[in-house]
Amino acid sequence: MALAGNISVFKRVVAALALSAAALAPLGTAQAAGSEVELAFDKTFGTEQRGPRVYDTAFEARIASLANASQGRIGVAAMDLKTGKVVDVLGDQRFPMASTSKIAIAATFMEGVEQGRWSLTSEFPMMMPVRSEPFSTAVAPVRAGEYYSAERLIELMLTRSNNYATDALLRVVGGPRAVNEWTRRAGITDWQIDRDIATLVRDDGAINPAEVIDTRDSATPLAMVQLLAGLHEGKWLSDRSRAVILGAMGRCVTGKRRIVANLPSEARVAHKTGSLFNTSSDVGIIQTPDGRSFAVAIYVTGQGTRLNREARIASIARALYDGYEQGKFGVVRTAAR
Repeated sequence: MALAGNISVFKRVVAALALSAAALAPLGTAQAAGSEVELAFDKTFGTEQRGPRVYDTAFEARIASLANASQGRIGVAAMDLKTGKVVDVLGDQRFPMASTSKIAIAATFMEGVEQGRWSLTSEFPMMMPVRSEPFSTAVAPVRAGEYYSAERLIELMLTRSNNYATDALLRVVGGPRAVNEWTRRAGITDWQIDRDIATLVRDDGAINPAEVIDTRDSATPLAMVQLLAGLHEGKWLSDRSRAVILGAMGRCVTGKRRIVANLPSEARVAHKTGSLFNTSSDVGIIQTPDGRSFAVAIYVTGQGTRLNREARIASIARALYDGYEQGKFGVVRTAAR
């Protein structure tokens, strides 16, 4: 069943339950109860029926055509880091972050470094998964592995997307709650992580993100470019901390078929990939040869195969790059619509 159909049926069930609960109330009150529940559902999950979106420019329409969701949801956001101009497609809809969340984990850790809670030379053990059945426990069991310096763990986490290094740093900062608190203090909404990577990977595949919006461990593309823009601008961290994170992202070796695939060789890219069941993503900062930069977040679900998802990411990234070079980014948007 298509996404819209699943959501429509589920909303009707929820509304019907609300009507049943209000059955003893006057008819008008009961109908209002159902409507209010459906509105609350829409607000929570971003599923309100808005009708076809009208794009301001031919460039935006071009990006929308490349992000056509007929074979699965695709979310795109890009921001000119000088002017703040933004272009997006489903930019305010939630997508699985997968490993793109590791950028915020690194930022939370570096805040702790700046506060003197630990240092880049502090050593911590890798968190190695212990075999367990999916959903058999609320949190997947792990064991301590080899110790590495925090600087090495960040490098492994951001350049190679190493999950064991990620869970090591996530445990140090205080788990998902601590990272969510950091993003809230940074003013970033529509962004959250709920599980460590061992649990996320072990329990992956129960929900098809091409058809169902799961708010756990998710973000909107607009929230992700806000995070990237703030790191680039130095809003929350020192120059040294930013250099650690963005430098590692610039050395990323994963996702060679994604953002970087179709870009000119002279373009510089600092990025972070993400992959889970039926979803592939890539987010980062792209710099043109003349030194101008834009942040981009591309989340692709469905499309049949991982190779197809990666091809979509590559084609969208190139179209965004060409549009940016030509000054075609849209109007300044201060909030998701």
